[in-house]
Amino acid sequence: MWKRPVDLDALNDITRDTLMQSLGIRITQITDDAIYGTLPVDERTRQPFGLLHGGASVALAETLGSVGAYLASAPEYMAVGLEINANHLRPARQGVVTGCARPVHVGSRTQVWEIRIQDDQDREICIARLTTMLTEAPAGSRSA
Repeated sequence: MWKRPVDLDALNDITRDTLMQSLGIRITQITDDAIYGTLPVDERTRQPFGLLHGGASVALAETLGSVGAYLASAPEYMAVGLEINANHLRPARQGVVTGCARPVHVGSRTQVWEIRIQDDQDREICIARLTTMLTEAPAGSRSA
């Protein structure tokens, strides 16, 4: 399914000086049909009432879906988000949450990814769906 080399270190290296680095998002595993990553629940990602901020969950979801779309696209393209929606099912207060992104549709110009995020006790806390568009990559853009 992947049309590009899968290199966890390279993917995590290109997040330097980005939102992903600021929030502590890490890509942890890539299988034949899924991308996994983590997000710490800490002072960077909690809202004022001590719960994981919904926007942080969405940032993890969009990161994982976008990485999947990038890896599933031809080298001359980059994936950009068109739409994301998320249902927040339960709160997380501490620890690390883990997301898993799997493709729903991989087309020549659009892709749809489902992302499920679980807490340390394997309880689903968020389900998201990301639609991406494939566009020509500009010269000099970051890539893994």
